[in-house]
Amino acid sequence: MDISFLGGPRPQRGVGVVAPFDFALDRELWRWVPDEVSLHLTRTPFVPVEVSLDLARLVSEHETLGDGVRTLTAITPEVVAYACTSGSFVGGIAGERAMCEAMTRAGAVPSVTTSGALLEALAELGVRRVALVTPYTVSVTRALEDYVAEAGVMVTGCAFMGLTRHIWRVPYRDVADMARRAVRRAADALFISCTNLPTYDVIPQLEAELRIPVLSANQVTMWAALRRLGTRAVGPYQALIDPAARIDPSARGGPVLPDVPDVPEQEQQ
Repeated sequence: MDISFLGGPRPQRGVGVVAPFDFALDRELWRWVPDEVSLHLTRTPFVPVEVSLDLARLVSEHETLGDGVRTLTAITPEVVAYACTSGSFVGGIAGERAMCEAMTRAGAVPSVTTSGALLEALAELGVRRVALVTPYTVSVTRALEDYVAEAGVMVTGCAFMGLTRHIWRVPYRDVADMARRAVRRAADALFISCTNLPTYDVIPQLEAELRIPVLSANQVTMWAALRRLGTRAVGPYQALIDPAARIDPSARGGPVLPDVPDVPEQEQQ
């Protein structure tokens, strides 16, 4: 049988991803990726430290990031992403920019980080007030608040889980519950932090309920990386990715939620 008409596979475009050693959601990243793009993942070396500011600093050292990027150069990705929220906000805006520069030097390709992608997404949507959900402890959560505030965005509410391990096991219902608690005051958007926290399927549900854009760590990472390729992420009914899903700010009525009493931080954990 003559199969010469097949002509071989379509040209492949690559996105390199450097992730922390404990990253467990490879399959979630792929859900935002169009067919012509492949993800090439590598992980930072294991360190015996629980999720904390110390771990965020260890997995984001420039030498570690550079080594990760260099492992990807043989397959020539067109862009490299550092898929870690805390590791890319722990040094503030200047620290995030320095990470991108270090990765670009190591791989000679454009580089993005999750936290840099977050600020890019907030600017894209014109967000000046944001609510936050994190799986972190209070100290890591406060560092995220400081990072967002440094960019000139007001944090109107925050809910956190206080976890130090096994974040990828958190079910969607817990993420949704924390989102509702975070959006008690008016916000232009909600951000769900941590690339190890599952979010893909819960984003459209929360946007429909809360009537504001909902961003997540893996979502903004893939959106920003693919944007640099001149292509779009795949995310039906997600406001950042699907313009048809965006709600005119003047038409937003705010979340339709039952009254939720203020809860002390230790109970939010």
